[in-house]
Amino acid sequence: MSHGRGLVLERFRWIGGHADVWQVFRDPEALAAAVRVLARPFRDDGVTAVCGIESRGFLLGAAVAVEPGVGFVAVRKSEGILPGKKVTWRSDPDYRGTRQELRLQRTAVGPADRVLLVDDWIETGSQASAVRSMVEECGGQWVGCSVVVDQTTPARRADLAVRSIVTAAELTAWGGQY
Repeated sequence: MSHGRGLVLERFRWIGGHADVWQVFRDPEALAAAVRVLARPFRDDGVTAVCGIESRGFLLGAAVAVEPGVGFVAVRKSEGILPGKKVTWRSDPDYRGTRQELRLQRTAVGPADRVLLVDDWIETGSQASAVRSMVEECGGQWVGCSVVVDQTTPARRADLAVRSIVTAAELTAWGGQY
C-alpha cells in the first residue's frame, strides 16, 4: 500500500455509518499525501486549471492546483456569490436524489485550458458530468476527475476518467458502511 493511500485510510473515521473525510484534512501529513496522490495520475496530461466543487472540492482542488503550478477554478452551488457572467448547469440527481445547480465563471476557463476536477467523493458522477459540460461550454477540454473516494460504476468511471485514492468498497472493508 502506498504511503499516501495508507495515511488516508488510517485517518478515515466512521461516525454514524458515514465516513469522516475531515480527519484526513486535519492531519498535515495525510493532507499533503492526499494532495500528491490526487495530482499524480494527471501530471503528464498538460493540466492548465483545476476545478473544485463547493465545499470540500474547494479545499482539495486549490491544494492540488499548487502541485502542477496551475490556477484554481471554483464551481459554486446555487447560493454562493460568484461575480460576472456565468455558465450554469443543473446536475442529474445525485445519490440522495438532489439536483444541484452548479455555476462557473465564464471567463475562468477558455479554449486553451485542460481542466482537472478534484473532489473528496464521487458517488453517481452527476456533479462531475455537469462540470465537464460547463468546461466544454467554455471551450475547455476535460482531462479527468481525481477524487479521494470513488463509488461510481465502472462505466461512469471510464466516461469521466476518474482516478481515486480508495474506493468506497475498500472503506467498507476498512470498518465502515456507506
